[in-house]
Amino acid sequence: MTDITTTPATGADDAPELVVLVSRGLDDERATVAWTLANAGLASGEKVTVFLVSGGVDLVREGAADRLRMNPDDPSLKDLIDNFMSAGGTVWVCPPCANLRGYDERALVDGVRIVGAGPLHDLVKGGAATICL
Repeated sequence: MTDITTTPATGADDAPELVVLVSRGLDDERATVAWTLANAGLASGEKVTVFLVSGGVDLVREGAADRLRMNPDDPSLKDLIDNFMSAGGTVWVCPPCANLRGYDERALVDGVRIVGAGPLHDLVKGGAATICL
């Protein structure tokens, strides 16, 4: 089983930033890979933001990941998401992608925000490393 233990994000202004853009949903093992990479970023002291688009938005619909384990050798998707959130990671959801699915923030896991592309672009322009899955 993959270790998902992370230490809380330091919050230091000078910590490196990482953006993980996730377009894969509940039917694609790469979604688990994305959350594993995001947790690893937190564990290494980075400030990590996960930005969910397309099918990736479904990953944080309340209850959707509760019993999902895409790969028996990996932690459950719920554990990966919960660990990321509790360790100080940030999760943003694309507004048009949420609207298409009929989701507002009440339909999503606590702490997930619907945020437009502007703040994401600001992170990237500011030098954040990016991973797209």
